[in-house]
Amino acid sequence: MTDLEFRKSSYSGNRQDCVEVARHTAIGAAMRDTKNRGLGHIEFPAAEWAAFIEAAKTHEL
Repeated sequence: MTDLEFRKSSYSGNRQDCVEVARHTAIGAAMRDTKNRGLGHIEFPAAEWAAFIEAAKTHEL
């Protein structure tokens, strides 16, 4: 298993109720819950992650 370097969005600030993402070179991306890091992560193939990011960019938050 590759060591994953998770990071939070800069929009999260010091909050602990968000998700963290990491590049996963063998798969695409990984995501985990900041409050429950020990529960592991879920992985997304690169094409699915790219589609998610593109969809998120088209919606106002």
